[in-house]
Amino acid sequence: MTPKTAMVLAAGLGTRMRPLTDDRPKALVEVGGKALVDHVLDRLAAVGVERAVVNVHWFADRLEAHLAARGRGPGIAISDERAELLETGGGLKKARALLGEDPVFVANIDSVWIDRGDALNQLARLWNPSIMDAALLLARREGSIGFEGDGDFFLEEDSRLAFRGDAPAAPFAYMGVHICRPDYVAAGPEGPFSLSALWRRSAAGGRLYGCVLDGDWMHVGDPQARDAAEARLAGE
Repeated sequence: MTPKTAMVLAAGLGTRMRPLTDDRPKALVEVGGKALVDHVLDRLAAVGVERAVVNVHWFADRLEAHLAARGRGPGIAISDERAELLETGGGLKKARALLGEDPVFVANIDSVWIDRGDALNQLARLWNPSIMDAALLLARREGSIGFEGDGDFFLEEDSRLAFRGDAPAAPFAYMGVHICRPDYVAAGPEGPFSLSALWRRSAAGGRLYGCVLDGDWMHVGDPQARDAAEARLAGE
């Protein structure tokens, strides 16, 4: 069953995106004439997400005003991180009371993609909480725009994920969307922390799964990647 609620992680400082984030949050940087946060929210709306919790920090007032004026897509609730930026795990934990009890999509705002399949519904079809802690959407490292790392994961035949570990490279990168239960982060520390440590624990227990985007992924992390993403969306 496709989640009806999503957590959208939009509170980052966007330091690598400067000077584009000198006067706005990274979530409001435009790619192809649309703000990054709108790319994500429109994708979520297209698969039936009805409510999105968005965390805010950098230029929080401006992001809140933008979200209030959207006039389409999921209803928006704000998780306020003005006082302290909490990273991915801490942000999800702070928003726990706003997310309800059912599984949720968790989405970064710096991913844009061209979908030749049905990526978010594919991820929802994979999700099985009886055997999984989290199900991650992956992209092939080769051919991705704006991603310069050595890859994050190996994908087993049964869709389980293994971290790259000591290998020099891995074929798949996390592309910024996953499904989990909101209480997945309950055991995390107070304050800022990353989801990565929880994922490593889940992978060691055979409870981290994933599927691969059939399409083109653009990681919009800096101005050069933004320009490359705009060119790809324009078919150049």
